[in-house]
Amino acid sequence: MNSSPHPGRPWALRGASIQIDPLFPYYADRSPDSIADELVLAGYRNVHYFIVNEQRVDARLVEALQKREIAVWALVLGNGTFSVEHAPPEWASWRMELLRPINDGFERFSHFSKDYIAWKKEVLSVVLDHVPFDGIEIAEPYFPEWNGLERGVYGDIGPLAAQSFRERYGEDMPEFRDADSARYYTKVPKLYEAWVDLRVDAVNHLVHELINGEQGARAIRPDIKVATWSLAVRDELAAQRLREWQGLDPISMIGLVQPDLHMLQTHWPDWMKRGLPADYIRDYEPLAAPIREQYPDLPLGIQADIGSRASMIKGRRWLDEFAHQANTLGYRTWTAYEYHIGGYMYAEPPLPSSGLRLSDHEVMITYNKRVDPESVGGVLLYHLTGLSKPQEWKVAQSAVDGNRLFLRFNKALPQTPFQLEIRDIRDTPNLWLLKGRKANKTPRKTRVSIIRPAQS
Repeated sequence: MNSSPHPGRPWALRGASIQIDPLFPYYADRSPDSIADELVLAGYRNVHYFIVNEQRVDARLVEALQKREIAVWALVLGNGTFSVEHAPPEWASWRMELLRPINDGFERFSHFSKDYIAWKKEVLSVVLDHVPFDGIEIAEPYFPEWNGLERGVYGDIGPLAAQSFRERYGEDMPEFRDADSARYYTKVPKLYEAWVDLRVDAVNHLVHELINGEQGARAIRPDIKVATWSLAVRDELAAQRLREWQGLDPISMIGLVQPDLHMLQTHWPDWMKRGLPADYIRDYEPLAAPIREQYPDLPLGIQADIGSRASMIKGRRWLDEFAHQANTLGYRTWTAYEYHIGGYMYAEPPLPSSGLRLSDHEVMITYNKRVDPESVGGVLLYHLTGLSKPQEWKVAQSAVDGNRLFLRFNKALPQTPFQLEIRDIRDTPNLWLLKGRKANKTPRKTRVSIIRPAQS
């Protein structure tokens, strides 16, 4: 196991972390520094940067996060892509074949396509060669899908899979569509067991090749941290079913890839549930315990979803309790999808965390979340010396950069300590995942102290 700490950010393997997808509107039209500010204020020192398109990675954002002492993981999907705009023309030949077609905006690629794996490795290596990520992780490397044989969301059963099975075992793969066939998978248990083994090896090979293959992640960046991912679900036969249905065997994956961290990802049958208790991960111990037993020195992490659907949004208290449970159960780190979709975004007001005097006429107020540039109301100035009443301070010009508010005044600011109350500041419902929500306002009488920048 590669256990040497990253020379710059050894905390990459521990503590609270969060996933971000910078292609969401919430992160658009703002500086990388403002995004870093907001995540620091939220208490994170680790970020999992969800790379939807390998040709649209914001290196400036990664660098801004790292300047704030946040370790940044490159999180890429193994089993397909949401965007084929950067793929070569032959990408259609890489597709998985499922029991029935699925048109959900995600292109699933075959684990048995050598061309797909070679292309994925190449684009990933280019990213790692140009962007100074602290870690690399191949999330969702599995086959579809939980209970996929019954639901029809099962694959790969296409020609590439058939060819791989024939080359390995010298006969045709099981039949999955014609229940009357003598080769239907339920009628040929030994053949089906071989098929399951082939799929496990295919998942492991995909991750191994991307990480350890020639010109793979470790060849390009020998210093980089590596995390492997597998699924977890509350089911008495979870380990058996995840192996059979989705090709997931974390013990053998870890043994082959030799990661620095392994993550258990909450599966959709759990995260989609309304009212999911924050301690649900206690039921994942039958999956976590064998990993800990086999690899006692390997850090283990856990992932949750906090708001992908309106019915299951998780708020601040839930997330705090989830973090407590993860720590109690011995997980070294935890993360959640996705920062700006948590319930706190919809429920909590924008609050100023700090104020900085930029000049005699200008200040910068930093908020805990993104603010509406059209919402700046009146400004009251409170002197901290003497007993004078607050004064209205007319704003000559205002500008917003994400969670940063810049105010310029015609009149020179006091030389003595003071506070500001900026009224009517609103957050940004138009940039949230779930639309139709009301804006939150900064409560009246909320003040922020204005300090002078440190002298260099």
